[in-house]
Amino acid sequence: MGTTQASTTTFPRASMSQDLFSRLSEFIYRESGIKMPLTKKTMLEARLQKRLRSIGLGSYDEYCSYLFSPEGIANELVHMIDVVTTNKTEFFREAQHFEYLIENVVPELIQTRGAGIRRPFMVWSAACSSGEEPYTLAMVLDQFSRRAQGFTFQVLGTDISTRVLQTARDGIYDEERAEHIPSEFKRNYLMRSRDRSKGLVRIVPELRAHVKFRRLNFMAEDFGMREKMDVIFCRNVLIYFDRTTQETVINRICGHLHPGGYLFTGHSETINGMRVPLEPVANTVSRRIPS
Repeated sequence: MGTTQASTTTFPRASMSQDLFSRLSEFIYRESGIKMPLTKKTMLEARLQKRLRSIGLGSYDEYCSYLFSPEGIANELVHMIDVVTTNKTEFFREAQHFEYLIENVVPELIQTRGAGIRRPFMVWSAACSSGEEPYTLAMVLDQFSRRAQGFTFQVLGTDISTRVLQTARDGIYDEERAEHIPSEFKRNYLMRSRDRSKGLVRIVPELRAHVKFRRLNFMAEDFGMREKMDVIFCRNVLIYFDRTTQETVINRICGHLHPGGYLFTGHSETINGMRVPLEPVANTVSRRIPS
């Protein structure tokens, strides 16, 4: 497929037909689990325009013909998912979860399972976006380790978007993105750019060493993970799935959670009425029922 049109094609010549939108939304749902109702048609058109410009296509019909081809599945699918996913996050978002983790969950799992002492304490930040959540987890766990001799930990961050994962791996953020980080944590875990005019901060390498990132699609039957986790944060992503998909995803996630381990979900998400191996222990906090 040639790309000679890229310099002259600035926008599609026509809007997306309703039939084409239906095909595309079904495809997005099948590949990512994300619901794309008709009310999001305009948003989808706007987000896909950059892909049309990038690969030199002049219409949504041409784009979908390419996307649905073997070549498109191999080369374009990951880029399409990048532009249609919503990535909203911040450091210390829903801060009460991090307090509950350190004050309740970590001490309990140290005592009952030796997590963090006999082996590293394992935490998974699912749908981690640009990395603020896994780095927040690493900060609070590192702070805990300073008063708990011998405590070690590892954080895994995953997302479906390769674009935001690159930002996460770099660990570089605009200064204003760090405004929710407490002062003590800023002093310990952030480096300022030598050129202050850039307004950038970076997570210190000692903390970055505790955090690994990996692409993961919730729709994959096998996540490709061998690790078992003590705690999983899966917050503010289930709201983009329908109820059936939510239940499927949570059950897959629980397959990587130690019995007695904890799942944290978003403030507007609930597992009530789902057939999942979890019991609620606090607001939006559940524990995997021991087998």
